[in-house]
Amino acid sequence: MFAIIAAVIFGLALILDWADARVSDAFTPQTLLMAGLLCIALHLAGIGTTRRWGRRR
Repeated sequence: MFAIIAAVIFGLALILDWADARVSDAFTPQTLLMAGLLCIALHLAGIGTTRRWGRRR
């Protein structure tokens, strides 16, 4: 799940970088890059990768 989120964030950062868009100081391609790297790190750590099926008995 976090890998998909990271891919979307990286795509958005790439589009903003190519367009040279200035949205705000807190929303730059560099901050999106860091958010994407955080999602990749969480995915590689195993967080958000398992799904619980069924009920506990």
